[in-house]
Amino acid sequence: MPLNLEGKKSIVAHVADVAGGALSAVVADYRGLTVAQMTELRTQARNVNVHLQVVRNTLAKRALEDTEFACMNEVLVGPTVLAFASEEPGAAARLFKAFAKSHKQFEVKGLAISGQFLGAESLDRVAALPTRDEALSQLLAVMKAPIGKFVRTLAEPHGKLVRTIAAVRDKKQAEG
Repeated sequence: MPLNLEGKKSIVAHVADVAGGALSAVVADYRGLTVAQMTELRTQARNVNVHLQVVRNTLAKRALEDTEFACMNEVLVGPTVLAFASEEPGAAARLFKAFAKSHKQFEVKGLAISGQFLGAESLDRVAALPTRDEALSQLLAVMKAPIGKFVRTLAEPHGKLVRTIAAVRDKKQAEG
């Protein structure tokens, strides 16, 4: 069904708005997937707060023109699905990586983070990025480690004194 000019402008504006607030984007070729499989992908995307968009390549190129994802224009060829992650940079990559494992015809073309295009071979690296909660817990552990070590250092002389007194007591009890 052909789109009129207003429909095209609406799609371009929507995709540009989503891309403007996204941290990362992934492009994939969905050729060979059934409607049920695409519905499954959309459901999984909703569950992890990833915005999926199937859009004509010419409209996608216009929408991404003034965003940091303009670097993906060269891979916008053929049937294309875009995934935008707005909360965690690795969320879209994790989604597509997991989906590609179970659907061999699903092919990731590339991804972009902070205006830098990365090929499909970088999908595993980006998917391995920690989630926000994981990153916060790692940061907390790094911040907590010196304090814990300091407390153990302060407590060690007292502990050593107690162990020495206990050893002297045990020796005297063994002798007498």
